[in-house]
Amino acid sequence: MPYKYIGRTTDFKGKSLWEIVGNLKNFGVGRMVVRSRFERYPEKSYMKILKVETLPNPEKPSIDDMRFVKVWVESTFRGKTFPEPIVIERTSYKTDFRLIPKDEEQEYCKSPVFDCTKIVPKTMEFPPLLKELLIRNAKAKGNSLEEEIKLEIFYNKQSLNTSYKIAKDGEKPTVEIVSGLGKPVSPRLYEGLK
Repeated sequence: MPYKYIGRTTDFKGKSLWEIVGNLKNFGVGRMVVRSRFERYPEKSYMKILKVETLPNPEKPSIDDMRFVKVWVESTFRGKTFPEPIVIERTSYKTDFRLIPKDEEQEYCKSPVFDCTKIVPKTMEFPPLLKELLIRNAKAKGNSLEEEIKLEIFYNKQSLNTSYKIAKDGEKPTVEIVSGLGKPVSPRLYEGLK
């Protein structure tokens, strides 16, 4: 009779962090580990163990109450090293970690750095209706808007730390933000409109 698996499947490959550091001298301080889920990128992602703190074993070990370990690591993601150490605790039970052998560490670290920084614009065009209202209000007051009016964009500062940079004066953005409907699904509905 064939086996029938019930429940959620996983794509983890490897051991838990406790299994790795528990079998190493000095709990693996100075060694490098990799999560298999980060090996899909062409740039290398790895963690260098800085400090390990063991946590008490659960009173009733079960599949829902795994053994955790608190590990401080110097993390490198896609070739970029984070300035501050990162604490791994809640994900240490996942069987997704792999130890890099000492003789392969130097070769593993050599990889091109991925520059995923996008340059975003500082301003954009006003939405069409709002732009028309501004032009009409300016005409009613006796002013004319000869120059192109632009709307200043405010970005979330947290996301700017990693992958976005605001364009400076004279710098060309790599991302374009436009207002409008884009390409309609049914162009015949928009025939005859300006």
